[in-house]
Amino acid sequence: MTQSMRIHTNRLKALALSVFALSLAGYGGQAAADVLPVQNLTFTDFNPGGLPPKTIFFFANAVGWTGPGPGDLVAIDAPGTATVPGSGGNSYPVWGPFADPPPGGNFIQMDGNPEFENSFNQVINGLTVGVDYTLSFWQAAGQQQGFSGDTTEQWKVFLGTGTFSVDCSTNPCTVSTTGDMTERDSALMNTPSEGVHPWELVNMDFVATAASETLSFLAWGDNGSTTNLPPTVFLAGVNSPSLVPEPSTWAMMIMGFVGLGFMGRRRLLAKRAAATS
Repeated sequence: MTQSMRIHTNRLKALALSVFALSLAGYGGQAAADVLPVQNLTFTDFNPGGLPPKTIFFFANAVGWTGPGPGDLVAIDAPGTATVPGSGGNSYPVWGPFADPPPGGNFIQMDGNPEFENSFNQVINGLTVGVDYTLSFWQAAGQQQGFSGDTTEQWKVFLGTGTFSVDCSTNPCTVSTTGDMTERDSALMNTPSEGVHPWELVNMDFVATAASETLSFLAWGDNGSTTNLPPTVFLAGVNSPSLVPEPSTWAMMIMGFVGLGFMGRRRLLAKRAAATS
């Protein structure tokens, strides 16, 4: 092997080791992060007597989840049902086409007008005080069929032992919290008239202040406006895979590419050496 080939080989080895070390560091950081232990992540488990999706949240009776009453415009949709009416009353269709969520499973459909909906909640047990927990989910948006006008949508997410309330005595409505309650808001979605906003992944962090806390999701359309356009907010795959390769996967892919490049380089140099010998 020539001196130039040795130098090139050593550089490739160093690059591969550096990539591997960095990816392991990133993977270790991710593995050390605590994921909020949410049950029934894709809303596919139901208590006896619950109606199958698409139906109003109350009548579906999803395991681990509580909240909306029978008159609230909160539904659990099955794949392919966002654009069709459902059972249980009030589970209305949105304009299409509307894609099913990337992680699969059922998903939440909620009217973003605060006058027509309520939060859905789950008590999270086994938390460690002071630990930073990550929460992820998928969000999308649409508009009820028969209505028009541009809208905005997002999710207000709460975790804690306190309470929150919605005040619609003025327009737009406002949200306030009491006691130990943390609020995180997802990125704002802009939905065109009679259109949809595609699914996107949301990530947020909460620091636990008690061993048992309540997680709540509240749809928030048009900044809390009570004008009935209405904005419709969707949620799917709580803490489900993001479909993005893990750092360890990226490391294997990159090392594979480096290896292929190294082999290709050696073959090319070998051919050149043979041609000049």
